[in-house]
Amino acid sequence: MTQAFGGSAGEERAVVPARILLVDDDQDLVAVLRLVLEAKGHTVLAAHDPVDGLRKIEAERPELLILDVMMPDATEGFHLVWKLRVREDPYFQHVPIIMLTAVHQRTPFRFYPETADGTYAPGEYLSVADFLDKPVDPAVLIRSVERVLKTTRASPGLVS
Repeated sequence: MTQAFGGSAGEERAVVPARILLVDDDQDLVAVLRLVLEAKGHTVLAAHDPVDGLRKIEAERPELLILDVMMPDATEGFHLVWKLRVREDPYFQHVPIIMLTAVHQRTPFRFYPETADGTYAPGEYLSVADFLDKPVDPAVLIRSVERVLKTTRASPGLVS
């Protein structure tokens, strides 16, 4: 048996650590999420606005992106996803993205169908791997990150 990061002997490691980029204008949240992810062995890069986020994505090519939906100028997280997905480089078209949002706390509006609605399947509306509501529970974040990384790594060619 392999030893888990932050675990004891006998536990199996759920996922090989990844390089993850967090893009969120809330610097305190980024600091907390960094601690949670680094405790699982991940390398965490951070950006506090979409411009810096795009620059770091281009330069670092992280294995996973975690983006805030609502940054200072409205829905900048969505715009960053669209900017990535229209590029010709397969990395940008397929890099997995987890979106964080607090909108659901304030309104009944949803960015994704929770069940199939005849037009979209769950998660099909925007080309991202997952949506997580803020405040995000650390255990929920880790489960999502592990699921997304396992899925991506099981599909060779999605991210290079």
